[in-house]
Amino acid sequence: MAINTTLLSESTENNPDKQNNFVIALAGNPNVGKSTVFNRLTGLKQHTGNWPGKTVIKAEGTFSHRNRHYTLVDLPGTYSLHTSSSDEEVARDFICFSRPDITLVVCDATCLERNLNLVLQILEITSRVVVCVNLLDEAKRKGIQVDIAMLARQLGIPVVGTAARSGRGLESLKNVLDDMLAGKIAIRPRQLVYDPELERSINKIEKRLAPYLPTWINSRWVALRVLERDFSILEHISNHKNNDFPRQVLKEEVALCLP
Repeated sequence: MAINTTLLSESTENNPDKQNNFVIALAGNPNVGKSTVFNRLTGLKQHTGNWPGKTVIKAEGTFSHRNRHYTLVDLPGTYSLHTSSSDEEVARDFICFSRPDITLVVCDATCLERNLNLVLQILEITSRVVVCVNLLDEAKRKGIQVDIAMLARQLGIPVVGTAARSGRGLESLKNVLDDMLAGKIAIRPRQLVYDPELERSINKIEKRLAPYLPTWINSRWVALRVLERDFSILEHISNHKNNDFPRQVLKEEVALCLP
């Protein structure tokens, strides 16, 4: 396991337009109580529509806490970000390209191991992640105990336990979001390390593509997507680079280093 230390303190203090307005992406597997968390946090201050060019429903809501204002974007429930469906593509692209201030990942305390797969995938894109372990009341009824503090140490990011239906833990969750945005929380996000041969391939592609990528995108994550033959990511990057480096240029670079 390789761990990098980061202190979350983006340039919001020098950006008056963002100083009190933040975007939180709400992610999670289906049936983890994500909608309950969304409704509890935003109340009636929400609206729905469709994601541009998709039939996937888009829900947004707002809330305020400690004089900060939040827009909470409820992403489609997904088990992964591998873009094998429209839901996965929407979730991936929003986290990667819309660059929310924080991605809040809701997990089910009764089947936590399955949910952590998505958490680790999101951590490959961004370190600005908070985990909400929901349904603690259900877990208790089933005799399941979750060591929240230990999980936070293992992941290297904040973890908050909740039972959203009763509102338990939501005030603590809002406090953690605020502290994270204020730069008060030091994180050491967990990075998966693969076998040496795969790591060499990742490093080779990463070095090849780095000059063509925006500075805010995680080049290691792009290299992993390319190794999986997910070339759609190259098109999205080209679009967000204003076609400075067309998709064909990126594909040519990739072809020179793929195993």
